[in-house]
Amino acid sequence: MQMDEPQLCTKDFVIDSIANFLIYVVYYILMVIIAIYAMDKLQASPSEAGFAAGIFILAALFARIFTGRSIEQVGRKRMLYIGLTIYLLSTFLYFKITNLPFLFFIRFLHGAGFGIAATATGTIVANIIPKERRGEGVGYYAMSTTLASAIGPFLGIYLNNHVSFDMIMGLCAILLAVSYIAVFFLKVIAPELTEEQLNNMKQFTLNNFIEFKALPIAIIGALLGFCFSSILSFLAPYTREINLIDAGSTFFVAYSVVILISRPVTGRLFDQKGENIVMYPSFILFAVGLIILSQVHHGFVLLLAATFLGLGWGTFLSSGQAIAINVSPQYRMGLATSTFFSLTDGGVGIGPFFLGFLVPIIGFRGLYVIMAIGTITIMCLYYFLHGCKVKRGNQLITEEVEALHSTEVQEK
Repeated sequence: MQMDEPQLCTKDFVIDSIANFLIYVVYYILMVIIAIYAMDKLQASPSEAGFAAGIFILAALFARIFTGRSIEQVGRKRMLYIGLTIYLLSTFLYFKITNLPFLFFIRFLHGAGFGIAATATGTIVANIIPKERRGEGVGYYAMSTTLASAIGPFLGIYLNNHVSFDMIMGLCAILLAVSYIAVFFLKVIAPELTEEQLNNMKQFTLNNFIEFKALPIAIIGALLGFCFSSILSFLAPYTREINLIDAGSTFFVAYSVVILISRPVTGRLFDQKGENIVMYPSFILFAVGLIILSQVHHGFVLLLAATFLGLGWGTFLSSGQAIAINVSPQYRMGLATSTFFSLTDGGVGIGPFFLGFLVPIIGFRGLYVIMAIGTITIMCLYYFLHGCKVKRGNQLITEEVEALHSTEVQEK
């Protein structure tokens, strides 16, 4: 008789997901309005306004790296509180902005708090989710980020048109305070570390900033994130150029809805059939979405592209995180999480700078065709870095389980 599956939707899982949702909602609210605020209130140039947005991501990237190194020594829940404290306190500093340099300082501090808190929630949930349901569990957890990516920008744009910047910051502070209080009820079980493991983690070596076992999938994340940045950065000017601004405004809503619907299915497939059964289709769907996007002439086709892109990128992001955690030792889950997201975020962050040089040469349509070709190339690289090793890895796990079962039978 088949044993019941271990429970997934526990109190701690829900609390951690809610905390993560609120952390990301604040991130998205400010990301869509900070450039406008800098230009309107501080007379910033477009490049300075862009820097105000970008410095946040840069700070978050560095914070993720150092959080992954230190989280097991500091403690997962304590690290989450540190991140939330920095995130919340720096939110209040927005009320005192008088010039651009001070805005840049606040954005850097805010990004660091976000990076620490987001890495901590991701590390904590990895230990809450049963290993045999990790793909499904990470998929459900990642829905909190997806919901935030749909609600946050909508709230930010709506509030920016109807209330003052100070009122928006007041709302952000309240949301983070709710997250802070919720974490108090979160029970976090820390992994038991040997003295040797603790001593190794205290050393200032590259191995304590990067989980090398998670590096292959993180490299794939960086490259695909580079391609994804073409959508984040250039969708708005592209839809304006082709006179589809109204359809463009609903692009990310359709994109988010598809991710929400698909993640439970793809997560279960990941657990039952292995990662390759969802990873290869994710690359293909993403490439098809880019091709459709390059040929858009009608609003319906733009939303169709959003569907394929949501299926592709959404599936990759949650499955990639699950792979990074699965291939790494339990006591280095935090480092694996930070390695994967640091490189992936890095790809998304640097993409617009380099791709911006291509747009005047090949146009937006040509850019998306090139990104589609790049995605198929990344899929081939995935095969050599990870995909071809999956079958052998699963075979070894099966042999270990059978050997353990055989030992138990003999003991009986």
